[in-house]
Amino acid sequence: MRIRIIGTGVMGRGIAQWAATAGHTVELADARQESVDEAITFVRGLLDRAVAKGRTSAEEAAAIAARLVPVDSPGKPGDDVDLVVEAIREDLDTKAALFTELEAVLPAHTVFATNTSSLPITQIAARLGEPSRLCGLHFFNPVPLMKIVEVIPGARTRPDIVDSLTTLVRDTGHRAVVVADTPGFLINHAGRGLVTEALALLEEQVAEPAELDRIARDVLGLKMGPFELMDLTGLDVTAAVIDSIWHGFRYSDRLRPSFLTPNRVAAGLHGRKTGRGWFDHTEGAIAPGEAPVTGDARRPVWTSDADIREALAGAGATVEDGDAPSPGAVVLVATWGTTVSASIAGDGLPAARTVGVDPLSLPSSRRVLAVTPATDPAFARDARAVLALGEHTVSVVRDSAGSPAQRLVSSIVSVAASIAERGIASPGDIDVAVTTGLGYPVGPLAWGERIGGTKLLELQRNLHTSTGDPRYRPTRWLTERAQLGLPLTERGTSPSDVTESGKDIH
Repeated sequence: MRIRIIGTGVMGRGIAQWAATAGHTVELADARQESVDEAITFVRGLLDRAVAKGRTSAEEAAAIAARLVPVDSPGKPGDDVDLVVEAIREDLDTKAALFTELEAVLPAHTVFATNTSSLPITQIAARLGEPSRLCGLHFFNPVPLMKIVEVIPGARTRPDIVDSLTTLVRDTGHRAVVVADTPGFLINHAGRGLVTEALALLEEQVAEPAELDRIARDVLGLKMGPFELMDLTGLDVTAAVIDSIWHGFRYSDRLRPSFLTPNRVAAGLHGRKTGRGWFDHTEGAIAPGEAPVTGDARRPVWTSDADIREALAGAGATVEDGDAPSPGAVVLVATWGTTVSASIAGDGLPAARTVGVDPLSLPSSRRVLAVTPATDPAFARDARAVLALGEHTVSVVRDSAGSPAQRLVSSIVSVAASIAERGIASPGDIDVAVTTGLGYPVGPLAWGERIGGTKLLELQRNLHTSTGDPRYRPTRWLTERAQLGLPLTERGTSPSDVTESGKDIH
């Protein structure tokens, strides 16, 4: 296959390397010829380093480099060009103008693909005389390592083009996921679940960014906390994506942006690239540390929750028996989408001595302790010391409806369930795309399945009831499957299974 890559920035270079490594002849074109030469030199340099590290042979590297062909104009005629992949700047008019130019000089069999990360495929294709020949082909940087590609048909894209591009991607060892032409497509859309909820937690002063990141890493198993991630990506980029997807889905409460971001973006607090974001990245800066444990781990604790009792007794804590706590005991309550304050009021517990424990955190290396405005600090310090027994670290957070870990995982699953509910992508593709593209320890729908549909529905209903915020309203996808005892990870029966002749119902 002969592929023309137009745009030789970071993404274009990565796509060129990917295609040439797969054995395709790759034409490189750009508005600036110097950029083409620089791109070929760059890819050859990467190949030389791969040879030096023993990752490929000198012969194979030379063969890959030989398949890179400079082209003096993006609009150069070429009857043998099978596919054009555009990776120029993210502007609809600019991309549409390029494809209009290409349509006039390339044969009808040439397939057009755009690497846009956010622009509607249908709106780009609408400018063409034959819009059916254009499809989205969204790669992620760095292309050779990020082995996931979104194949996004527009409203009039020919089905055979979707099939051929999917096959092309899979034949190179990358995973192709077919995604509907919707705001953010799949991976960028799914990623909003983590960052938007993290910002909501910060708005409510539940915890500081460093503490929320620790909980995300240690309790949920994420490689990077949401605020670390925003600093790496750039808050200017993250905020723009959040706003774009929120606008695109007509102001969905589930995707609601934070009031915190606009001023920080205006102030240049973008993250690593500006030296300061949620954290200080200047040379010599010291990362935020954790406060030492200063309480008395010998103080007795009382709880009615069996899981807390078992975890603490196993670590050597003094856990009281009985129907009520003694006057000097710390009272520990488990919250699940609810507040410690509600437990105090509902069960008549002593407000000064009662704190919350997130049950999600019990099996992890980090336990999460929630305090209310009425908590006696001395009792909270002792509770922290007790929870730290057994070489655990303990995060102290403000009481809120649901712990930070509960709210983050609920949001991650809810956004993914909403994607499945709308038919934007299949459940299997959602989980594969998120684990591959975002590095989550498990796909969001599989994550919800691990918690359990019924348990997760209880969490989301409690969050919704406790806050009154439609952001936490359970999706139909989760509600139906929890009620029917079906896995969250499967499509289930749809009307088309009944109306299509000869189709079995599963």
